[in-house]
Amino acid sequence: MAKNRRYEPSGSVRLLGVRHLQCFLLFLGTSVAFAMRVNLSMAIVAMLDTTSTTPGIPVYNWSEKTKSVVLSSFFWGYVGTQVPGGYLARKFGGKAMLLYGVLISSVLTILTPVTAKIGNWQLLCASRLLQGLSQGVFFPSVHTILSQWAPLEERGLLGTFSYVGSQFGTVVMLATSGIMISSSYGWPSIFYISGFVGLLWVVVWVKWGASTPSDFKTISASEKHLIESSIGHTNEESAQNMKIPWKRIFTSVPFWVLFCVHCAHNWGFWTLLIEIPSYLKHVLNMNIKSNALLSALPYTVMLILGIVFAIISTVLSKRKCIPLTLSRKIFNTIGHWVPMVTLICLCYVEPGQTTLAILLLTITVGINSAVTLGFQINHIDLSPNFAGVLMGITNCAANITGIIAPLAVGFIVTDVTSAEQWNQVFFIAAGIYFVGNLLFISFGTANVQPWNDPLPKPQELSLIEQKPSNING
Repeated sequence: MAKNRRYEPSGSVRLLGVRHLQCFLLFLGTSVAFAMRVNLSMAIVAMLDTTSTTPGIPVYNWSEKTKSVVLSSFFWGYVGTQVPGGYLARKFGGKAMLLYGVLISSVLTILTPVTAKIGNWQLLCASRLLQGLSQGVFFPSVHTILSQWAPLEERGLLGTFSYVGSQFGTVVMLATSGIMISSSYGWPSIFYISGFVGLLWVVVWVKWGASTPSDFKTISASEKHLIESSIGHTNEESAQNMKIPWKRIFTSVPFWVLFCVHCAHNWGFWTLLIEIPSYLKHVLNMNIKSNALLSALPYTVMLILGIVFAIISTVLSKRKCIPLTLSRKIFNTIGHWVPMVTLICLCYVEPGQTTLAILLLTITVGINSAVTLGFQINHIDLSPNFAGVLMGITNCAANITGIIAPLAVGFIVTDVTSAEQWNQVFFIAAGIYFVGNLLFISFGTANVQPWNDPLPKPQELSLIEQKPSNING
């Protein structure tokens, strides 16, 4: 079995290089993508506020069922382009896929107020579905780019920094949505501003983004050598033309373990994100959504802890204190089993224990960021050549799981004030966290899989066989 490669820096390599620039751009791109993803959740309260007297700002009379359909429409499109996104990112480069994905999403975001005005909720659903389709290529493309830019010892740090943009974009949107809604431009300003920022990122990405080190013409020879000696240099044209080893992927135990732990993560995460506020409101008599600072606190902690965990992981990796596989399992265990415990503890919080409930919620969401150094970067460990494809497959299934989880809650919780019914929800989520991580620590690995490298073609084998005789001359 092929092992992960190690590199020893040679020559003079700057502390901050082009690889860090690429990850900073990915961080900004992830931020604007998530801002455009959650903006409707922030704006829809004002869109349905029939008591609003702001002149010229439309207000809609949609039922709760219609509201749910509108909010979910993004994700029905989102799961549709996960697997194709990974394939297309390999074929045409991650830069191109991110460019078109964010561009389409930004334009549709800016047009959202007009869309709702001329086509009501039906056309808005169609627009959000298209936004989901355009953003479905995002994570597979980011994984594809990281697989080409992140040296092994920096993979956790650069990968985490790229992905914490999701928390940053969410926090910024939560913190500023109230200001934008209360302005003279009203709720439409949320879509205008987030869409315009998305277009601004597209311009910057066109100028400075690159799919591979070879695409960035001014990269230093020492940094390029550092990256390529770490991940193993593969001819770009050859890599793009590699056939995806579907059979070997789907018969790979490490892949199926990664598949299961990703689905387990999304079940728990979306249960927290969507259902916890309802539990706090109806069982503990807390309305956390009414307080922007409280709403943003768990994601702010998640952002900070994500960076802290990444720094710790990088130090451990550079000092070679523990094997990479063990490191992935430790951080994933922190990210899944600590929230498992706090979820169970949340079941025993009594009404009136507001501080304790907020503390447990913040720990549950915040500590979850450790998984960015566990399963979330494991796709690149298993197969740098097909990381985007693997992410597309597992993220597609995981987001379907994320859609099913709230539906399961609706089936279990028939009385939103019943603590006993909510306890069933949290114990199920905790159990899924437990099983998913148990599979990962039992059977997961960070070793490059044999199917990462293509099997030589017959004509290539004949050339290889001829080489010794040519050398001996």
